[in-house]
Amino acid sequence: MSFGQPDPNQPGPLSRDAAASLLQQGWDLAVQGEWEGSAAVYGRLVGNPDAEVHVAALLGMAEARYRLDEDAAALQAWIAATQAPETSNTWRAWRALAAARVREGDLAGAARSYREAERRAPPDERAAIASRLGWLSKELGQPRTSDRAFGRSRAAGMPAPIVTWSLLALTIGIGISELFGNGQLWISLLGLIKDDVAAGEYWRLVTVALVHDDRLFLHLAFNMYALWIVGPIVEGLYGAPRFLGAYVLTAAAGSAASYVFTSAPVAVGASGAIFGLFGMLLVSDRVHRPALTRSARNLTAQITMLIAINLVLGFTIPNVDNAAHIGGLLGGAWLGLLLVPRGATLASLWQRPVTDAMGRPGSQAPAQAASSSNVLRLAGVIALLAVIAVAVGVGPGG
Repeated sequence: MSFGQPDPNQPGPLSRDAAASLLQQGWDLAVQGEWEGSAAVYGRLVGNPDAEVHVAALLGMAEARYRLDEDAAALQAWIAATQAPETSNTWRAWRALAAARVREGDLAGAARSYREAERRAPPDERAAIASRLGWLSKELGQPRTSDRAFGRSRAAGMPAPIVTWSLLALTIGIGISELFGNGQLWISLLGLIKDDVAAGEYWRLVTVALVHDDRLFLHLAFNMYALWIVGPIVEGLYGAPRFLGAYVLTAAAGSAASYVFTSAPVAVGASGAIFGLFGMLLVSDRVHRPALTRSARNLTAQITMLIAINLVLGFTIPNVDNAAHIGGLLGGAWLGLLLVPRGATLASLWQRPVTDAMGRPGSQAPAQAASSSNVLRLAGVIALLAVIAVAVGVGPGG
């Protein structure tokens, strides 16, 4: 024990500063994996007249007992924390108790605990808890309750799709300008002109998504309607920066496929990026199982059929760039596999976040795991960029 730290074995009342120091000592021991010592320190604080200290100590002791495979003792500590006077950490106790009930197979008890946690949680935590409650209600055969919970989850956690609206406004604005006689100008500036790409104008792989054939208004209308439908869902799941990155990458993937496999000297349209968003949402839903609203789930359920129909039409209707569709689709599917949506997913629903001595989110172990995952995701994105670069290096189709 370092100089100045209170002795957890010393009986008698503790000052507030001494109690806070012991809470930190218990957390430090937990970080080091010394769970027995951590439980002992936290145990010294259980029953403290300060309810905040008492509940934080119960949460810390429960975590230590759980790590020591003493599930019954951990459960009793979580229950005691929920029955203590209300504190800023009471919602964490209810959330931890809910996860324990899930592990026991008591889904009804878990749902009750999550409802208590959601009622007490701060606003920025309610969406994740509502997601868990939505999945539990679905498992319990309560579709209406599940839909309401998912609705709260997405409504609380989904900001306005600013990037989607911006892309729509920019692309439609250029499209209107094309309809008034500026089509060739915009195509010369932004279109996928193969000779220009071969000369080093690689940005055309992305800007092609902003221009359409002014003779085919339905092309623009279909792509923008599809973006209006699927864009807000994907942006809500991944956030604005990653959504914009995915749109750019899938547009480039579609353009690279068109560049290699079609003979037309010029290509236009956002179809590659649109199919990329379809592929991303389809794979993400199958692999990561994010919580979605009813309308989003209905759309996701229809994506496979929409993709199939459009690919068939692409092979049967002349002048449709199916290579761009397939390239964008594959690029989006790869990103959907790599990138985990924000908030709770079925894979992470019952994981309890690591917290510090006062019940606040901890940083060490989660940061290490996140760092490793981020490296793998970055490697996957680099691999996609490498494929696009190789495709461009191969040269245009003849």
